[in-house]
Amino acid sequence: MKMTNGEYGELVDRRRGRSPLGKDLFWAFFIGGAICALGQLLLELYERAGVSPDNAPGLVSITLVALGALLTGLGIYDDIARRGGAGTLVPITGFSNAMVSPALEFKAEGIITGSCAKMFSIAGPVLVLGTCASAVYGLVLMLLP
Repeated sequence: MKMTNGEYGELVDRRRGRSPLGKDLFWAFFIGGAICALGQLLLELYERAGVSPDNAPGLVSITLVALGALLTGLGIYDDIARRGGAGTLVPITGFSNAMVSPALEFKAEGIITGSCAKMFSIAGPVLVLGTCASAVYGLVLMLLP
């Protein structure tokens, strides 16, 4: 069956159906907001437990990264992401998921050539771009009077 690109696009549009945009936006907002609310709750708990206000945000980040990694390892984060969409990508738990998912996927290839080598396949470009952008931003600020 030969098709042009236009005919193929029309076929895909007919089969795909429409996305429930309102529902998707609601769940992304709800799940993303719940993750951020959890972060705020952890911040309050750490400060009430006597952690200094300078150290509490770092502990919150560590906790959320660990929780995201744990939920990814248990297969729960994928279920949350299916429902929450972009709401799970933006918070720090999305970064954790982006690091752990490839490591789990390639663990059969071994620790070094599998998990360790593939761990940064998704998050690596983000880390490099973020580091380079911050260096350029720092230089610009340094050179401006």
